[in-house]
Amino acid sequence: MKGPLEGIKVVELAQIMAGPTCGMLLADMGADVIKVEKLPGGDDTRSYTEPAIGGESAAFMMLNRNKRGIAVNLKKPGGLEIVKRLIAGADVVTENYRKGTLEKLGLGYDVLEKLNPRLVYCAISGYGRSGPYADKGGFDLIAQGFAGIMSITGEPGGPPAKSGTSIADINAGILAALGIVSALVARATTGRGQFVETSLMEAAIHQTFWQSAIYFATGVNPGPTGSAHILTAPYQAFPTRDGWINIGGANQSNWERIVRVIGRPELAEDPRFLTNGDRMRNLAALVPIVSERTRSRTSAEWVRDFEAAGVPVGPINKIGDMLADPQVRSREMVVDVQHPRAGPMKTLGAPVKFSATPTAIRRPAPLLGEHTREVLKGLGYSAGEIEAFERNGAVLSA
Repeated sequence: MKGPLEGIKVVELAQIMAGPTCGMLLADMGADVIKVEKLPGGDDTRSYTEPAIGGESAAFMMLNRNKRGIAVNLKKPGGLEIVKRLIAGADVVTENYRKGTLEKLGLGYDVLEKLNPRLVYCAISGYGRSGPYADKGGFDLIAQGFAGIMSITGEPGGPPAKSGTSIADINAGILAALGIVSALVARATTGRGQFVETSLMEAAIHQTFWQSAIYFATGVNPGPTGSAHILTAPYQAFPTRDGWINIGGANQSNWERIVRVIGRPELAEDPRFLTNGDRMRNLAALVPIVSERTRSRTSAEWVRDFEAAGVPVGPINKIGDMLADPQVRSREMVVDVQHPRAGPMKTLGAPVKFSATPTAIRRPAPLLGEHTREVLKGLGYSAGEIEAFERNGAVLSA
Protein backbone atom coordinates (compact mmCIF):
# COMPACT_ATOMS: atom_id res chain seq x y z
CA MET A 1 0.00 0.00 0.00
CA LYS A 2 1.30 3.44 -0.94
CA GLY A 3 1.84 6.28 1.49
CA PRO A 4 -0.13 9.54 1.15
CA LEU A 5 2.86 11.37 -0.40
CA GLU A 6 3.77 8.61 -2.87
CA GLY A 7 5.04 10.19 -6.09
CA ILE A 8 6.30 13.38 -4.43
CA LYS A 9 10.04 13.98 -4.88
CA VAL A 10 11.82 15.99 -2.19
CA VAL A 11 15.39 17.28 -2.39
CA GLU A 12 16.75 17.79 1.11
CA LEU A 13 19.59 20.30 1.29
CA ALA A 14 19.13 20.58 5.06
CA GLN A 15 21.22 19.04 7.80
CA ILE A 16 21.46 18.40 11.55
CA MET A 17 17.93 18.38 13.07
CA ALA A 18 15.11 20.74 12.04
CA GLY A 19 15.34 20.16 8.28
CA PRO A 20 16.01 16.41 8.54
CA THR A 21 13.02 16.08 10.91
CA CYS A 22 10.86 17.63 8.19
CA GLY A 23 12.33 15.31 5.56
CA MET A 24 11.89 12.25 7.74
CA LEU A 25 8.19 12.98 8.23
CA LEU A 26 7.69 13.45 4.48
CA ALA A 27 9.65 10.27 3.74
CA ASP A 28 7.64 8.26 6.27
CA MET A 29 4.52 9.35 4.41
CA GLY A 30 5.85 7.96 1.15
CA ALA A 31 7.75 10.85 -0.46
CA ASP A 32 11.00 10.05 -2.25
CA VAL A 33 13.36 12.17 -0.17
CA ILE A 34 16.82 12.53 -1.70
CA LYS A 35 19.23 13.85 0.89
CA VAL A 36 22.02 15.89 -0.70
CA GLU A 37 24.99 15.89 1.67
CA LYS A 38 27.90 18.28 1.38
CA LEU A 39 31.44 17.19 0.68
CA PRO A 40 33.64 16.71 2.50
CA GLY A 41 32.07 15.15 5.59
CA GLY A 42 28.37 15.05 4.87
CA ASP A 43 25.65 16.07 7.33
CA ASP A 44 27.28 17.40 10.50
CA THR A 45 25.41 14.84 12.63
CA ARG A 46 27.54 12.13 11.03
CA SER A 47 30.34 13.43 13.26
CA TYR A 48 28.22 12.92 16.39
CA THR A 49 29.78 9.50 16.90
CA GLU A 50 29.00 9.15 20.59
CA PRO A 51 27.01 7.01 20.83
CA ALA A 52 27.48 5.01 17.65
CA ILE A 53 25.88 1.84 16.28
CA GLY A 54 28.26 -0.27 14.27
CA GLY A 55 30.51 2.73 13.76
CA GLU A 56 27.63 4.88 12.48
CA SER A 57 26.24 7.96 14.23
CA ALA A 58 23.09 7.03 16.15
CA ALA A 59 21.88 10.64 15.88
CA PHE A 60 22.22 10.66 12.10
CA MET A 61 20.50 7.31 11.68
CA MET A 62 17.52 8.36 13.79
CA LEU A 63 16.65 11.40 11.67
CA ASN A 64 17.48 10.18 8.18
CA ARG A 65 15.73 6.87 7.73
CA ASN A 66 13.62 6.32 4.61
CA LYS A 67 15.81 8.71 2.57
CA ARG A 68 18.08 8.11 -0.38
CA GLY A 69 21.42 9.84 -0.03
CA ILE A 70 23.87 11.42 -2.44
CA ALA A 71 27.06 13.33 -1.63
CA VAL A 72 27.92 16.37 -3.76
CA ASN A 73 30.60 19.07 -3.65
CA LEU A 74 28.96 22.20 -5.00
CA LYS A 75 32.33 23.87 -5.51
CA LYS A 76 33.65 21.22 -7.90
CA PRO A 77 32.90 21.28 -11.65
CA GLY A 78 29.56 19.64 -12.27
CA GLY A 79 28.41 19.58 -8.63
CA LEU A 80 26.11 22.57 -8.86
CA GLU A 81 24.63 21.42 -12.16
CA ILE A 82 23.85 18.00 -10.66
CA VAL A 83 21.83 19.61 -7.88
CA LYS A 84 20.05 21.94 -10.31
CA ARG A 85 19.11 19.02 -12.55
CA LEU A 86 17.83 17.16 -9.50
CA ILE A 87 15.73 20.13 -8.36
CA ALA A 88 14.37 20.73 -11.86
CA GLY A 89 12.44 17.48 -11.58
CA ALA A 90 11.52 17.76 -7.91
CA ASP A 91 8.33 18.80 -6.17
CA VAL A 92 9.96 20.13 -3.00
CA VAL A 93 13.33 21.40 -1.84
CA THR A 94 14.20 21.98 1.82
CA GLU A 95 17.17 23.90 3.19
CA ASN A 96 18.38 25.45 6.44
CA TYR A 97 21.36 27.53 5.34
CA ARG A 98 21.98 31.07 6.52
CA LYS A 99 20.23 33.72 4.44
CA GLY A 100 22.19 34.41 1.26
CA THR A 101 24.27 31.21 1.22
CA LEU A 102 22.34 29.36 -1.46
CA GLU A 103 21.61 32.58 -3.31
CA LYS A 104 25.36 33.07 -3.79
CA LEU A 105 25.57 29.56 -5.26
CA GLY A 106 22.70 30.19 -7.65
CA LEU A 107 20.27 27.98 -5.71
CA GLY A 108 18.02 30.67 -4.24
CA TYR A 109 14.27 30.61 -4.73
CA ASP A 110 14.44 33.44 -7.25
CA VAL A 111 16.47 31.17 -9.54
CA LEU A 112 14.80 27.85 -8.79
CA GLU A 113 11.22 29.05 -9.27
CA LYS A 114 12.14 29.95 -12.86
CA LEU A 115 13.83 26.59 -13.32
CA ASN A 116 10.82 24.76 -11.84
CA PRO A 117 7.65 26.86 -11.41
CA ARG A 118 5.88 24.00 -9.59
CA LEU A 119 8.60 23.80 -6.92
CA VAL A 120 7.70 24.19 -3.26
CA TYR A 121 10.81 25.70 -1.68
CA CYS A 122 10.96 25.44 2.12
CA ALA A 123 13.53 27.35 4.16
CA ILE A 124 14.09 26.82 7.89
CA SER A 125 16.17 29.54 9.50
CA GLY A 126 17.07 30.87 12.92
CA TYR A 127 14.80 33.91 13.04
CA GLY A 128 12.98 33.99 9.68
CA ARG A 129 13.98 35.42 6.31
CA SER A 130 12.82 38.97 7.10
CA GLY A 131 13.22 41.41 9.97
CA PRO A 132 16.29 42.76 11.80
CA TYR A 133 17.56 39.30 12.81
CA ALA A 134 17.19 37.64 9.42
CA ASP A 135 20.95 37.27 8.97
CA LYS A 136 21.54 35.54 12.29
CA GLY A 137 22.11 31.80 12.48
CA GLY A 138 19.88 29.56 14.54
CA PHE A 139 20.42 27.01 17.30
CA ASP A 140 17.86 25.23 19.46
CA LEU A 141 19.36 26.40 22.77
CA ILE A 142 19.44 30.03 21.61
CA ALA A 143 15.86 29.83 20.33
CA GLN A 144 14.60 28.38 23.62
CA GLY A 145 16.21 31.25 25.52
CA PHE A 146 15.00 33.91 23.08
CA ALA A 147 11.41 32.64 23.12
CA GLY A 148 11.21 32.70 26.91
CA ILE A 149 10.99 28.93 27.24
CA MET A 150 14.04 28.80 29.51
CA SER A 151 12.44 31.36 31.83
CA ILE A 152 9.43 29.11 32.42
CA THR A 153 11.24 25.74 32.59
CA GLY A 154 12.63 24.18 35.76
CA GLU A 155 11.75 24.61 39.42
CA PRO A 156 10.70 27.96 40.94
CA GLY A 157 13.75 29.86 42.14
CA GLY A 158 16.12 27.77 40.05
CA PRO A 159 18.39 28.88 37.20
CA PRO A 160 17.10 29.06 33.62
CA ALA A 161 16.65 25.58 32.17
CA LYS A 162 16.18 24.33 28.63
CA SER A 163 13.72 21.62 27.73
CA GLY A 164 15.31 18.18 27.84
CA THR A 165 14.49 17.70 24.17
CA SER A 166 15.23 20.01 21.25
CA ILE A 167 11.72 21.41 21.02
CA ALA A 168 12.57 24.38 18.77
CA ASP A 169 14.36 22.19 16.22
CA ILE A 170 11.76 19.42 16.25
CA ASN A 171 8.76 21.74 16.17
CA ALA A 172 10.33 23.71 13.31
CA GLY A 173 10.64 20.45 11.35
CA ILE A 174 7.00 19.58 12.03
CA LEU A 175 5.80 23.08 11.05
CA ALA A 176 7.90 22.94 7.88
CA ALA A 177 6.35 19.60 6.90
CA LEU A 178 2.86 21.02 7.51
CA GLY A 179 3.72 24.08 5.43
CA ILE A 180 5.05 21.93 2.57
CA VAL A 181 2.01 19.68 2.47
CA SER A 182 -0.28 22.75 2.55
CA ALA A 183 1.65 24.29 -0.34
CA LEU A 184 1.32 21.05 -2.31
CA VAL A 185 -2.45 21.14 -1.76
CA ALA A 186 -2.52 24.76 -2.99
CA ARG A 187 -0.42 23.77 -6.02
CA ALA A 188 -3.06 21.24 -7.00
CA THR A 189 -5.37 24.22 -7.60
CA THR A 190 -2.99 26.89 -8.86
CA GLY A 191 -0.44 24.74 -10.68
CA ARG A 192 2.39 26.73 -9.12
CA GLY A 193 4.72 26.17 -6.19
CA GLN A 194 5.67 28.79 -3.65
CA PHE A 195 8.19 29.83 -1.00
CA VAL A 196 7.45 28.38 2.45
CA GLU A 197 9.41 29.26 5.55
CA THR A 198 9.53 28.90 9.30
CA SER A 199 12.20 29.44 11.91
CA LEU A 200 13.49 28.10 15.19
CA MET A 201 12.37 31.35 16.83
CA GLU A 202 8.79 30.98 15.61
CA ALA A 203 8.73 27.26 16.38
CA ALA A 204 9.82 27.99 19.96
CA ILE A 205 7.35 30.87 20.39
CA HIS A 206 4.66 28.49 19.14
CA GLN A 207 5.20 26.47 22.34
CA THR A 208 4.24 29.35 24.66
CA PHE A 209 0.47 29.50 24.17
CA TRP A 210 -0.54 29.46 27.86
CA GLN A 211 2.27 31.71 29.07
CA SER A 212 1.76 34.29 26.31
CA ALA A 213 -1.98 34.30 27.01
CA ILE A 214 -1.28 35.07 30.67
CA TYR A 215 1.07 37.91 29.76
CA PHE A 216 -1.40 39.39 27.26
CA ALA A 217 -4.13 39.28 29.91
CA THR A 218 -2.15 40.49 32.93
CA GLY A 219 1.14 42.03 31.83
CA VAL A 220 2.89 39.66 34.24
CA ASN A 221 5.74 37.41 33.11
CA PRO A 222 4.98 33.81 34.14
CA GLY A 223 7.87 31.98 35.81
CA PRO A 224 8.85 28.33 36.11
CA THR A 225 6.43 25.97 37.81
CA GLY A 226 8.37 22.70 37.76
CA SER A 227 6.02 19.94 36.71
CA ALA A 228 2.94 21.90 37.84
CA HIS A 229 0.43 23.35 35.40
CA ILE A 230 0.33 27.11 35.18
CA LEU A 231 -3.49 27.36 35.23
CA THR A 232 -4.93 24.39 37.11
CA ALA A 233 -4.18 22.33 40.24
CA PRO A 234 -3.32 19.72 41.28
CA TYR A 235 -1.82 18.89 37.90
CA GLN A 236 1.79 17.82 38.38
CA ALA A 237 4.24 15.14 39.50
CA PHE A 238 3.94 13.64 42.97
CA PRO A 239 6.39 11.34 44.78
CA THR A 240 5.54 7.73 45.57
CA ARG A 241 7.23 5.04 47.62
CA ASP A 242 9.33 3.92 44.64
CA GLY A 243 9.35 6.87 42.22
CA TRP A 244 7.01 9.50 40.84
CA ILE A 245 3.64 9.72 39.10
CA ASN A 246 1.75 12.47 37.30
CA ILE A 247 -1.74 13.27 38.56
CA GLY A 248 -4.02 15.43 36.42
CA GLY A 249 -6.66 17.16 38.53
CA ALA A 250 -7.63 19.37 35.62
CA ASN A 251 -11.20 20.05 36.78
CA GLN A 252 -13.38 20.05 39.89
CA SER A 253 -14.66 16.50 39.41
CA ASN A 254 -11.14 15.12 39.20
CA TRP A 255 -10.11 17.03 42.33
CA GLU A 256 -12.98 15.47 44.26
CA ARG A 257 -12.00 12.01 43.00
CA ILE A 258 -8.36 12.60 43.95
CA VAL A 259 -9.10 13.40 47.59
CA ARG A 260 -11.26 10.28 47.88
CA VAL A 261 -8.58 8.05 46.39
CA ILE A 262 -5.85 9.39 48.71
CA GLY A 263 -8.11 8.95 51.74
CA ARG A 264 -8.54 12.67 52.50
CA PRO A 265 -12.15 13.39 51.41
CA GLU A 266 -12.39 16.30 53.86
CA LEU A 267 -10.02 18.30 51.65
CA ALA A 268 -12.89 18.81 49.20
CA GLU A 269 -14.54 21.05 51.84
CA ASP A 270 -11.34 22.81 52.92
CA PRO A 271 -11.81 26.53 52.15
CA ARG A 272 -8.23 26.72 50.87
CA PHE A 273 -9.01 24.21 48.13
CA LEU A 274 -12.69 24.68 47.26
CA THR A 275 -12.19 25.93 43.69
CA ASN A 276 -9.42 25.72 41.13
CA GLY A 277 -8.59 29.36 41.86
CA ASP A 278 -8.31 28.57 45.58
CA ARG A 279 -6.07 25.60 44.86
CA MET A 280 -3.79 27.65 42.60
CA ARG A 281 -3.46 30.37 45.24
CA ASN A 282 -2.72 27.79 47.94
CA LEU A 283 -0.63 25.37 45.88
CA ALA A 284 2.28 25.61 48.30
CA ALA A 285 0.03 24.17 51.01
CA LEU A 286 -1.74 21.66 48.79
CA VAL A 287 1.29 19.88 47.33
CA PRO A 288 2.79 18.70 50.66
CA ILE A 289 -0.58 17.35 51.80
CA VAL A 290 -1.07 15.27 48.66
CA SER A 291 2.61 14.26 48.59
CA GLU A 292 2.42 12.92 52.14
CA ARG A 293 -0.28 10.51 51.04
CA THR A 294 1.25 9.51 47.67
CA ARG A 295 4.58 8.61 49.35
CA SER A 296 2.81 5.86 51.26
CA ARG A 297 2.36 3.50 48.27
CA THR A 298 4.07 2.44 45.07
CA SER A 299 3.60 4.12 41.70
CA ALA A 300 1.89 1.03 40.28
CA GLU A 301 -0.61 0.92 43.13
CA TRP A 302 -1.51 4.58 42.75
CA VAL A 303 -1.82 4.31 38.96
CA ARG A 304 -4.18 1.36 39.37
CA ASP A 305 -6.41 3.11 41.94
CA PHE A 306 -6.49 6.52 40.27
CA GLU A 307 -7.33 4.94 36.92
CA ALA A 308 -10.12 2.92 38.55
CA ALA A 309 -11.56 6.18 39.91
CA GLY A 310 -11.33 7.91 36.53
CA VAL A 311 -8.52 10.30 37.48
CA PRO A 312 -5.94 11.14 34.77
CA VAL A 313 -2.71 9.52 35.97
CA GLY A 314 0.47 8.11 34.53
CA PRO A 315 3.97 6.97 35.39
CA ILE A 316 7.03 9.16 34.91
CA ASN A 317 9.04 6.83 32.73
CA LYS A 318 12.69 6.77 31.91
CA ILE A 319 13.31 6.60 28.15
CA GLY A 320 14.00 2.86 28.31
CA ASP A 321 10.76 2.26 30.21
CA MET A 322 8.83 4.20 27.60
CA LEU A 323 10.39 2.32 24.69
CA ALA A 324 9.52 -1.02 26.31
CA ASP A 325 5.91 -0.12 27.14
CA PRO A 326 3.33 -2.42 25.50
CA GLN A 327 1.24 0.52 24.28
CA VAL A 328 4.26 2.06 22.58
CA ARG A 329 5.06 -1.28 20.94
CA SER A 330 1.46 -1.90 19.90
CA ARG A 331 1.42 1.47 18.15
CA GLU A 332 4.59 0.48 16.26
CA MET A 333 6.60 3.34 17.70
CA VAL A 334 9.64 1.08 17.92
CA VAL A 335 10.62 -0.40 14.55
CA ASP A 336 13.39 -2.80 13.52
CA VAL A 337 15.51 -1.95 10.47
CA GLN A 338 18.56 -3.53 8.84
CA HIS A 339 21.46 -1.16 8.20
CA PRO A 340 24.11 -2.16 5.64
CA ARG A 341 26.96 -1.36 8.03
CA ALA A 342 25.48 -1.28 11.54
CA GLY A 343 23.33 -4.38 11.03
CA PRO A 344 20.01 -4.89 12.84
CA MET A 345 18.95 -1.80 14.78
CA LYS A 346 15.88 -0.05 16.12
CA THR A 347 14.39 3.32 15.25
CA LEU A 348 11.31 5.26 16.28
CA GLY A 349 8.17 4.63 14.27
CA ALA A 350 5.99 7.15 12.44
CA PRO A 351 3.72 9.14 14.80
CA VAL A 352 0.90 9.67 12.27
CA LYS A 353 -1.22 6.72 11.15
CA PHE A 354 -3.39 6.48 8.00
CA SER A 355 -6.09 3.89 7.33
CA ALA A 356 -5.77 3.76 3.54
CA THR A 357 -2.28 5.15 2.82
CA PRO A 358 -0.12 3.94 5.70
CA THR A 359 3.25 5.27 6.68
CA ALA A 360 6.14 2.81 6.57
CA ILE A 361 9.80 2.56 7.56
CA ARG A 362 11.19 1.27 4.28
CA ARG A 363 14.93 1.77 4.63
CA PRO A 364 17.57 2.83 7.18
CA ALA A 365 19.50 6.09 6.97
CA PRO A 366 21.83 6.08 3.96
CA LEU A 367 25.58 5.70 4.03
CA LEU A 368 27.37 8.82 2.82
CA GLY A 369 26.85 8.73 -0.95
CA GLU A 370 25.03 5.38 -0.85
CA HIS A 371 22.60 6.28 -3.65
CA THR A 372 24.76 8.71 -5.62
CA ARG A 373 25.12 6.52 -8.69
CA GLU A 374 21.49 5.42 -8.59
CA VAL A 375 20.21 9.00 -8.44
CA LEU A 376 22.60 10.33 -11.08
CA LYS A 377 21.69 7.51 -13.43
CA GLY A 378 18.04 8.42 -12.91
CA LEU A 379 18.89 12.01 -13.90
CA GLY A 380 20.24 10.78 -17.22
CA TYR A 381 23.97 10.86 -16.54
CA SER A 382 25.99 8.12 -18.24
CA ALA A 383 28.31 5.75 -16.42
CA GLY A 384 31.28 7.63 -17.87
CA GLU A 385 29.98 10.98 -16.67
CA ILE A 386 29.36 9.61 -13.20
CA GLU A 387 32.88 8.19 -13.06
CA ALA A 388 34.29 11.55 -14.13
CA PHE A 389 32.34 13.29 -11.36
CA GLU A 390 33.75 10.79 -8.87
CA ARG A 391 37.31 11.35 -10.10
CA ASN A 392 37.15 15.14 -9.82
CA GLY A 393 35.50 15.04 -6.38
CA ALA A 394 32.16 16.48 -7.46
CA VAL A 395 30.39 13.46 -6.00
CA LEU A 396 31.11 10.57 -3.67
CA SER A 397 29.68 7.09 -4.11
CA ALA A 398 29.58 4.74 -1.14
